[in-house]
Amino acid sequence: MNAPDRPSQASLMPTVLIVDDEVRSQDALRRTLDEDFRVLTAGDADEGRRLMIANPVAVILCDQRMPGLTGVEFLKEVRERWPETVRIIISGYTDSEDIIEGLNSAGIYQYILKPWVPDALLSTVHAAVQTLDMQRGLHHLDLELRAGLPALRQRKSDGLARVRSAFGFERLERASGGALDAVCNTAARVARYDLPVLVLGESGTGKELLARAIHYASLRATAPFVVENCAALTDSLLESELFGHKRGAFTGAYEDHIGLFQRADGGTVFLDEIGETTPAFQVKLLRVLQERELRPVGSTRSIPVDVRVIAATHRNLEEEVRSGRFREDLYYRIAGVTLFMPPLRERPGDIAPIALRLLGDVSAELGRPGVSFTGDVLPSLMNYPWPGNTRELRNEIARAVALADGDHVGAQDFSQKVLHGHTGLAANRAGVAMPQSGTLAQRLQAIEAVVLREVMLRTRWNKTQAAKELGLSRVGLRAKLLRFGLEEK
Repeated sequence: MNAPDRPSQASLMPTVLIVDDEVRSQDALRRTLDEDFRVLTAGDADEGRRLMIANPVAVILCDQRMPGLTGVEFLKEVRERWPETVRIIISGYTDSEDIIEGLNSAGIYQYILKPWVPDALLSTVHAAVQTLDMQRGLHHLDLELRAGLPALRQRKSDGLARVRSAFGFERLERASGGALDAVCNTAARVARYDLPVLVLGESGTGKELLARAIHYASLRATAPFVVENCAALTDSLLESELFGHKRGAFTGAYEDHIGLFQRADGGTVFLDEIGETTPAFQVKLLRVLQERELRPVGSTRSIPVDVRVIAATHRNLEEEVRSGRFREDLYYRIAGVTLFMPPLRERPGDIAPIALRLLGDVSAELGRPGVSFTGDVLPSLMNYPWPGNTRELRNEIARAVALADGDHVGAQDFSQKVLHGHTGLAANRAGVAMPQSGTLAQRLQAIEAVVLREVMLRTRWNKTQAAKELGLSRVGLRAKLLRFGLEEK
């Protein structure tokens, strides 16, 4: 039996049990899941049973061929003793009659073929946990209905308020008046209108957080919000995952599968990295968005759907359209409103509040609540350009918390690339070298050039907005840009 030695805070995470007699398979599954879940592993059904008795398991991933009971046989037992646990079978054999016959009797949620794709498997487990939460929610709603509708209405109102508080625009940590503040204000205004939204920005800038906040600020807030990473799946798998399929539509389709568009009916679908899709798939997606109906793979009947689509990509879709890699008609269909999430290097003022928020989250997850930064940390973090944006910042903070000896995390606990990245934050990001010598006037001119370029980058070369922020006229701003050779982007 192999149960990880996790801190007590980890018990708040959903528990996933892996039952597989191959250690390498266990390790691969654990690496895929242990960032988001509390993972337990067992080598056979007996070990799995003991862990199920001792732990509340949300999802069980079970290999089919093991010593003793097969995966299907064990999951039949799990269904009887722990009916709430979501059951997933993994097998490298596509023609196993035992699995086909056991899909219904064992109540298997998903049948995953080896070799599995890490991102797809992680999405499946997340969806399984959401399914479990929905089942529990339906049970609670049933109890509320029996108790009376007033209590139900109050609970629904209180629940929505809590969700909006947890996933609203406040979740995007930022400095007041900064570039991200303007993005959030615009997003909040358009959220109430049922318009498609396209979110542009580098990986790790928080595009999904913004999309989720838009959903929960909209009139669709009480309906589902579902997420799909378009870059993680092939065309055929993506079509099946989004639009569903009928039993027998292709090899391995042993039962009907409801796609994410149907699951999100009345709500919002977030299509991350839509710029990675092929023109062939884009045609199918365009038809669904235009007709507001879909046809599951292998079906002859169309199904009406009502969803709001929020798409995101790190690519320049206008350039992709010009090059022929992205359909122009689909681009205009998804870009009803376009929002740009600026990278961290263009909003250094946001680094401190984001870092403090991440420190709280990470220290709780690692079982070290109360850990704080020493005074030299935030300046060091603000002097690094963060090419990986918030995702890289989180990883660095997690590393530092793990390496810190006491309750204080110092700059020395961060990696060398962060420590050596403070050669002049504004100068590095603006592309202007800060002089180490010269008269006061010369140094002030260099600083002025740095500030000008930083503001122009952050406002995406909107001269009216930049001039207003700097307290200049457009003529005065243009004169300064020409003076410092910054007129050309």
